[in-house]
Amino acid sequence: MAFFLETLIGGLMAGMLYSLVALGFVLIYKASGVFNFAQGAMVLFAALAMARFSEWIPKWTGIDNLLVANLIAFAIAAVLMFVVAWLIERLVLRHLVNQEGATLLMATLGIAYFLEGLGQTLFGSDIYKIDIGMPKDPIFMLDSVFPGGILINKEDVIAAAIAASMVILLSIFFQKTTTGRALRAVADDHQAAQSIGIPLNRIWVIVWCVAGVVALVSGMIWGSKLGVQFSLTTIALRALPVVILGGLTSVPGAIIGGLIIGVGEKLSEVYLGPYVGGGIEIWFAYVLALVFLLFRPQGLFGEKIIDRV
Repeated sequence: MAFFLETLIGGLMAGMLYSLVALGFVLIYKASGVFNFAQGAMVLFAALAMARFSEWIPKWTGIDNLLVANLIAFAIAAVLMFVVAWLIERLVLRHLVNQEGATLLMATLGIAYFLEGLGQTLFGSDIYKIDIGMPKDPIFMLDSVFPGGILINKEDVIAAAIAASMVILLSIFFQKTTTGRALRAVADDHQAAQSIGIPLNRIWVIVWCVAGVVALVSGMIWGSKLGVQFSLTTIALRALPVVILGGLTSVPGAIIGGLIIGVGEKLSEVYLGPYVGGGIEIWFAYVLALVFLLFRPQGLFGEKIIDRV
């Protein structure tokens, strides 16, 4: 039972991080109808900015305090992501309103390659470290309940707590603020929202800025765990099944989908892997997403699209 709980908790923590990346897809798709294939590149670019600024700030300012240096680096990286988001909307998306889906897809792919190249030009292409002070040592919990306790990684606990806090803040932002309600109105009907005076261009800038901050937090966490390298762009691919499972238009769906896939990956690898030779964790999420595409393409919480002719 203790081993099962260890696996389950590890899956929930991984799923929370998947949900955070998937939120970037959902936010942009809800507000603009654009499936943002550049989300992985945004995570990489943000992580590179965070890693390099946290390295440069102590040299430029003489600050020795790790927390202060990281806070300054985070603020600068966040401003940079705001600028990137504004430029994307101003220079690219504004000129592609009401275009075909394939056109928007190619535009986001072009943005992805541009951000990867720009990140390499500005920050370098080596493997960098983000040290945000998260402890790496495991801990044992529930010693009184299970013999030997349950082994849990402190870093995973803190990372999952950060991701959960971000998700809660975004949920409050969407439900309780005027801007959040405007975003939901735009998501429901662009033309109706515009007819009552909601400026679409400003809303899209806000959404891309929020997605940029989500990418920054995601990149910071994954960079701390794995190091900042160009393979971080593949994390977005791991989040695609989450979006398919939860639904492209549902914020709760991104959260639930991430938890389901995180737990499913860990449990299937541990309990089914020995019978099929292992490697289930790599493809489990994609097989599950394929099943949903066949039988429930709108996902668990997505809206079913009905075309009337």
